[in-house]
Amino acid sequence: MLKALLTDVDGTITDPTRRIDLGAIESIRSLVDDGIEVVLASGNTSCFMDALCKTIGTRGTFIAENGGVYRIGYTGSLHVDGDQGVCRTALETLQTYYRKKGIELDLYNPTYRFADLAFARTVPAEEVMQVLAGQPVQVIDTGFAIHLQSEGISKGTALRALAGDMGLSPTDFFAIGDGINDARMLEWAGLGITIANAHPATKRVAADVMEEAYGNGFVQAVKKYRSYLRAR
Repeated sequence: MLKALLTDVDGTITDPTRRIDLGAIESIRSLVDDGIEVVLASGNTSCFMDALCKTIGTRGTFIAENGGVYRIGYTGSLHVDGDQGVCRTALETLQTYYRKKGIELDLYNPTYRFADLAFARTVPAEEVMQVLAGQPVQVIDTGFAIHLQSEGISKGTALRALAGDMGLSPTDFFAIGDGINDARMLEWAGLGITIANAHPATKRVAADVMEEAYGNGFVQAVKKYRSYLRAR
């Protein structure tokens, strides 16, 4: 039996405009009320994730910055993996390149990020990858932002570390996500499910693909596989 649910946020428990799905909130609260640990995973900052956990009603465990940061419970310490220094160097390269073209990158909350850096999707991700070729960073286009993350860091690596700190295995988790940045966590979880709007690469590694999209797909997945989850 699975012992915890791990879910992406944007595109998975929201609609395309990032409005959170009320049915998804009800599903999550029902699991929490039944003693199931629910972990939120996102490219967002840790302070955003803390507030989101409180408003949704989880016990405060989350993965942030695409796996670069995680925390167990509201009183746990932030664990930061990766090297933001290489991300800063990469960002400086990009800013120099785009300023010559008269473009200023729109950074997302750099003060509150500890592992990665993110900016608006106002430039092509493919061009960003070309400019940064040879630098030790990943360029992650989540569909909501472009992230610079040090190599080897993902929601999957955060799942492994977080699970160990919780006394669990990654295979104890039921994971749901839609983005390319969710593929590793779905692949390494005990059960990885995706939804109709998912990236093709994410669909390839998922054990099942729901017919419904966005928040409706999340609700469908929870209903279909709820019996696999048991409280610790």
